[in-house]
Amino acid sequence: WHVLTGDGPPLPVDRNDFSFIAEGRKTTFDFAFLSLHGHPGEDGTLQAYFELLGIPYSCSGILSLALSFNKYSCKSYLSRFGIPTGRAMLVERNRPVDPEEVVSAVGLPCFVKPNRGGSSFGASRVTENAQIPEALELAWKEDGQALVEEYLPGREFTCGLVKAGGKELVFPLTEVVSKKQFFDYEAKYTSGLADEITPAPVGARVSDQCRRQASRIYDLMECRGLVRIDFIYSGRRFLFLELNGIPGMSPESIIPKQIRAGGMSEREVYAMIIEDGLKPSGR
Repeated sequence: WHVLTGDGPPLPVDRNDFSFIAEGRKTTFDFAFLSLHGHPGEDGTLQAYFELLGIPYSCSGILSLALSFNKYSCKSYLSRFGIPTGRAMLVERNRPVDPEEVVSAVGLPCFVKPNRGGSSFGASRVTENAQIPEALELAWKEDGQALVEEYLPGREFTCGLVKAGGKELVFPLTEVVSKKQFFDYEAKYTSGLADEITPAPVGARVSDQCRRQASRIYDLMECRGLVRIDFIYSGRRFLFLELNGIPGMSPESIIPKQIRAGGMSEREVYAMIIEDGLKPSGR
């Protein structure tokens, strides 16, 4: 852990109180704006650290992030509130299953991915029984739990939103069109392998349906700060895929594009989140 200060060398962070020393003076932080994917940024670990130190931060709390990072638990939780989602099965490394059992539970084709992970590392599309053991092994390299999900035909959309300072901002949708079999790591991060169309080419009725569903999920998960929720639009319904508690925030990431498409700047939205988090009632 280090602090960058202009052209000088990195300065070490004292993790006991999240401070650093520069030119003989100790500096502590008033607020933490988090954009770290995966563990420990997206699963509640860093949030627990900041909670212990009493430092406000920009995203959801410990329980919300721990739940959303566990894809199977998140789908199971939301389904209890009537949020539609596809069939899913959890397969642990130390409790392997017969491929026939997997096919019986979710059908073919299906997707196998790490249950607790991001950026589509270790994800596979399976079209026959014989591919299942290899797909599970690939997922287990990233996480001891593999999530197997049924294939959902339809169009993929993602919706970013934030609720802060008494305001609700639900941004224009993005449609994700992969030029591979599915939106895997390579398609996400290789130029030309996927189109991310913002605003999505859909009518107002369909767009509003998705945005209302995203807003409800945000509340059910007790989210804070920016989140991005992924869906498949199939059979005139939006089926929940997953919730990204710390979405990408580089200029070319989906959320910043949605913010700009909604007529705002990243600076405006980030300032709103920080100001809300610094209020005594913000935590």
